Amino acid sequence: MAFELPVEFENRMRAMLGGEYEAFRAEYEKPHRRGVRLNTLKCDAETLARTLPFSLAPTPFSPLSYYAPEAVRMASLPLYHAGAFYSQEPSASSAVTLLDPQPGEKVLDLCAAPGGKSTQIAALTGDRGLLWSNEVVRSRASALASNLERMGVKNAVVSSVYPEVLAEKLEGYFDRVLVDAPCSGEGMFRRDPQAIAEWSPAHVEACAARQIAILGSAARCVREGGVLVYSTCTFSEEENEGVVRAFLRENPGFVLEKPDVAFGRPAYGVDAVRIFPMDGGEGHFAARFRRTAPNGYAARPYDEKPDRQTEAAAQTFCASVFTDWKAERFARVRDRILLLPAALPALSGLGVLRAGVELGEMKKNRIEPAHGIFMAAKPAQCRSVLHLRHDDPRLTAFLRGEEIPAEGLAGYTAVAVEGVVTGFGKASGGVLKNKYPKGLRIHG
Repeated sequence: MAFELPVEFENRMRAMLGGEYEAFRAEYEKPHRRGVRLNTLKCDAETLARTLPFSLAPTPFSPLSYYAPEAVRMASLPLYHAGAFYSQEPSASSAVTLLDPQPGEKVLDLCAAPGGKSTQIAALTGDRGLLWSNEVVRSRASALASNLERMGVKNAVVSSVYPEVLAEKLEGYFDRVLVDAPCSGEGMFRRDPQAIAEWSPAHVEACAARQIAILGSAARCVREGGVLVYSTCTFSEEENEGVVRAFLRENPGFVLEKPDVAFGRPAYGVDAVRIFPMDGGEGHFAARFRRTAPNGYAARPYDEKPDRQTEAAAQTFCASVFTDWKAERFARVRDRILLLPAALPALSGLGVLRAGVELGEMKKNRIEPAHGIFMAAKPAQCRSVLHLRHDDPRLTAFLRGEEIPAEGLAGYTAVAVEGVVTGFGKASGGVLKNKYPKGLRIHG
C-alpha cells in the first residue's frame, strides 16, 4: 500500500522539485532513516563501534553522526542509558554543524527540546563556556533537562520562558544562537503520522509568522559579530526562504553567510542549505546569519553566594567522592546543592529549571549525592568505580534497580559500562546498594 500524503502537499512538492519529484516521492515507500550521534563528553568512537550491535556508517551531516538500522531499539542498549550516544535522525545534526560552536563560547539554543541539538552543542564545545537551553513548553523542558543530565552536560542552564523574555534580559549576551523553530514538520512525515494529520496550507502560514517572531527575539540575544542559525525540519518555501527574506528585511544589522558544508543542496534564491530525503536525511533547512550591527548588553552577572555551611559541605563531599574535581561555584535551592557553570548571568525572572549539575541533597551537615553529578563524571575522577562490560548481567540488574555484587569496594561508587559512567550506588560488605533513579529504571 502506497504511503499517503496530503494532496496539496504533493502538488506543492511537485511544483518545487519538477523532474526530481518522482525520486522524492519514491523515498516515502522506504523506511525512515535513523541515526545515533556520539557523545564525546563521555565516550569515543572506538568504544561506541565496539559495543553497539550494528556497524557505524558515517552520515555527511556531522562528524559525530552515524546511520543506524531501523530494527534496533536504542533504549534497550546499556550505552544509551550511560549517555554515550544520542538517538537522532541523521539530518537533524546539520544545523549545529552550521552553527559551529567553539569551546568557551556562550551559546543559546532557543527552542531546545528534546535536547538533540543542545547535547550536540555541548559535545562540540567540550562543555566549556555556557550552554543555555530554552523550551517554552514546561513538560518538554523537563525532558530536555533529563537528556542533558544523561549526556553528562555540566555547563548548561535549562529554562522554560518565552523568547521575548530572554531577549529582554539577555540582550547581546550570546556568541551564537540557534533557532530550530517549531514548524509544519513536513520532514517528519515518514516517521510521525501526527505531523501529516496536522498539516495544511493554513498551518504552514501560521508557522511562518511564528518563526519570524521567534527570530526577532533571537536576534536581540546575539552579540555584535555573533552568529545566528535558523533551521526547520520542513520543506515549504514560506517557512524557509520566505522567513529568511523577511528576517533580513526586518533586521538590516544581520547578513546571510553562505553555508560552508558538503551536505545537502543550495536553497532557492538565498544562501542557505536544504536537505531532502534523496540527500540522505529526512529533511532539513538551515540558514546562517552574522550580526554586523552593535548590540546592547543587558545581562547582570550572577553574584549569589551560598552560606558557609553549604560551601563547606560541598567541598568536603567533592573531596571524599572524587579525586580531582575542581568545584568552584555552588548554589543551594532549598535542600538541593548545585554545581554551577563558571560563566553565568543573573537568573532571576528567566524561568530557570536547572543550572549546572545537581551535586546532591543536603541532609544535616552532609550531602547525599545526586545521579547527575556521577553522570557528569569520568571514571578516572571517581575514587571508587565498579567497571562492567556492556554484556555483563550485573549491568542489566543495576539498570533495573537491583543490588549487585561489588567486592573490594566501599562508599559511594560509580558504575561504569565500558568506561562510561551510568550511575552510582553505595558499596558495603561486598554489595552495591542501588541508587539508580526509579524513573529511569528499565523493566524486564
